[in-house]
Amino acid sequence: MVRLMFQEIAVRLDESDNVVTATRPLEVGQAIEDTVTAVMIPRGHKIATRAIAKGEAVRKYAQVIGYAKGDIAAGDHVHDHNVEFRATDVDYRFGTNLRPAPVPAVKDTFMGFRRATGRVGTRNYIGLLTSVNCSATAAHKIADYFTPEKLAAYPNVDGVVAFAHGTGCGMAGSGEGFAALQRVMWGYARHPNLGGVVMVGLGCEMNQIDWLLEAYGLKQGPTFATMNIQDVAGLRRTIDAGIAKVEAMLPIVNAATREPCPASELMVALQCGGSDAWSGITANPALGYACDLLVGQGGTGVLAETPEIYGAEHLLAERAATQKVGDKLIERIRWWEDYVTRNKGSMDNNPSPGNKRGGLTTILEKSLGAAAKGGTTPLTGVYDYAEPVTVPGFAFMDSPGYDPASVTGQIASGCNLVVFTTGRGSAFGSKPAPTIKVATTSELAKKMDEDMDVDAGVVLSGEATVEALGRHIYERILAVASGEKSKSESQGLGDYEFVPWQIGATM
Repeated sequence: MVRLMFQEIAVRLDESDNVVTATRPLEVGQAIEDTVTAVMIPRGHKIATRAIAKGEAVRKYAQVIGYAKGDIAAGDHVHDHNVEFRATDVDYRFGTNLRPAPVPAVKDTFMGFRRATGRVGTRNYIGLLTSVNCSATAAHKIADYFTPEKLAAYPNVDGVVAFAHGTGCGMAGSGEGFAALQRVMWGYARHPNLGGVVMVGLGCEMNQIDWLLEAYGLKQGPTFATMNIQDVAGLRRTIDAGIAKVEAMLPIVNAATREPCPASELMVALQCGGSDAWSGITANPALGYACDLLVGQGGTGVLAETPEIYGAEHLLAERAATQKVGDKLIERIRWWEDYVTRNKGSMDNNPSPGNKRGGLTTILEKSLGAAAKGGTTPLTGVYDYAEPVTVPGFAFMDSPGYDPASVTGQIASGCNLVVFTTGRGSAFGSKPAPTIKVATTSELAKKMDEDMDVDAGVVLSGEATVEALGRHIYERILAVASGEKSKSESQGLGDYEFVPWQIGATM
């Protein structure tokens, strides 16, 4: 029997870890150092490097990812059958790990659309934004009218897109849910990637367009219009009126042209979905390095998905630039603990079945890998869902872990581009901010080559370092921001991924 060393068949992330991650499938009876595997261990799953007693912490990334349900022998498969979740219980320290952003040798630029507000867009869409589900059909039919053939005369317009959702009525007219929806609508209405906006309502809904205009000081004009189905007198007439409004905007929006803009004008949503064990080893750390490069240029990276930093929030707290920022982060964690308890759930309801097949065991393990997307620079701000991000640098926005809802909030907060890492193969794209997809393994990159923009498996194979891959991702950000289409964008994704987070009761 060939006896192997752990380093030959697995990745050890820290010397203090008592598990490693298998880089290839291991059969029953495989000798590894002074132990023999008792069961088959899939690629990407964990192996105990020593005996772990019942109740002892299981460690990966030099952090606790769970606790042994019973005694675990060296060489055992370590997964949800023998590891249990416990809620986090740590004394938070704020601002104890403040590393400066890297100083760039040159100031980078991209070709963007500079708006009258001073903000910069990476795309130039006209958006149909609905106040309520009742106006969703009208918005979609208006957008569908503008086929590529009809838009051919307007080469600087990226498209006409409907941002329709399933709420806006049957909800309280105040409180968290209503405020979140209003922030989403305002964020899209003023988004720099939208050169023109038509807001479409029904007329009697709880989420009144007029209230939004008054609350946020929005003014109608040549590239911003509103209408209600009940005022226009029916669906067909509303569709006709909407088409006319968009047709009037097209020449104005088409007049916008790209010009050199500093990389500091980029705000990038940092996302992951369909994660696996390699997410926290290849793609997420590389995206974190790209985020550091962007922050060094004066730009902004926005992490989100609060349930998916649970168990890693203490590491983000150590990076809090101020006590206020740190307190806001932990307040959001406490809100989620209460929210989950009220709804009789668990913070460990994530990882999903697909995540677990990919080797992730607990939310603690998943979160430690997910938080790596945020790089190493100070945490400059913590924001409510869809709240405008106002301070450049590395920021965090509160959101669910559900990707469409999370990205919708990040775009509303001002993100003009999205980078999305995936290990299982997520079919996601977004508008008006385009999505760049990063595959955690070369196998996935090859299998879904029409969907994946970047292959992070080169880190696992040794063909590239995390830093080299991170720079490549950063360069892709600049290229896509300048107008080069991402693969999800080329496939037309993004028309159905506008999903505002519904908080509170539907009545």
